[in-house]
Amino acid sequence: MQTLDAAAAYDRAVELATRGRRQILGITGAPAAGKSTYAEQLTAKLSADGHQVALVPMDGYHLAQSVLEDLGLAGVKGAPHTFDGYGFVALLRRLKESPDEQIWAPRFDRSIEDSIAASIGIAPSVTLVVTEGNYLLLDESPWTGLRALIDQCWYVEVTEGLRHARLEARHRAFGRSAEEAHERTYGSDERNAHLIAATAPAADAIIHP
Repeated sequence: MQTLDAAAAYDRAVELATRGRRQILGITGAPAAGKSTYAEQLTAKLSADGHQVALVPMDGYHLAQSVLEDLGLAGVKGAPHTFDGYGFVALLRRLKESPDEQIWAPRFDRSIEDSIAASIGIAPSVTLVVTEGNYLLLDESPWTGLRALIDQCWYVEVTEGLRHARLEARHRAFGRSAEEAHERTYGSDERNAHLIAATAPAADAIIHP
C-alpha cells in the first residue's frame, strides 16, 4: 500500500483536478482519524491555488435525528444503516455523470446533529469533487456502488490513542458527560472503526495527516 506525504498527496490532487473532466477524490478513515479536517484543508489549498473544487461530505446523508429516534437507532448513529447510502451513491453518480448540471448536496450540522438539505452547491465549473466519509470503501450494498464512481480513494490513518482522545473530546464538546463520551467512544464508535479499518486495503493510498 502506497503512503503519500502532504506534498505528494497535493500533487496527485492537482493532477486529478486538471484532467479535463470531473474527477472524484474520496477521503476515508475511522471516526476522528482527521479525514474531515484533512479534506477541508486540501480543498481550501486547491481552491486558493485557482482550482475549481467542491467538498461534499458523506455526513449530509445521515438519517434525521427524529428518524433515528423513531427507529430506535439513535444509540448507534454513525453505523452504516443510519445513513441514506443509496441517496449518497445517487448523488456521486449524478456528480460524475452530469457535470453540466448545477447540483445541490446536503450538509451535516454538528451543532444541531442533523442535516440541512441543498446547502452545498456544486457548479458545472467544478473539476474535482472531494468527498469524505466512513464507508467509501465498504464492501456492502449500497456502498459497493461508490468505488466505481470514485477515481482515487485515500485512507487517513492515525494512532488509536490519538483517535480515541479526539473522539472523547468531541463527544464532551457536544454535551455528553465524561462517562457517556467514554462509552460512545469505546462502544458504537469502536465497532464502526473496526469495520472501516477492514476496508483500508481497498484504498489507493494511506495518508498520515
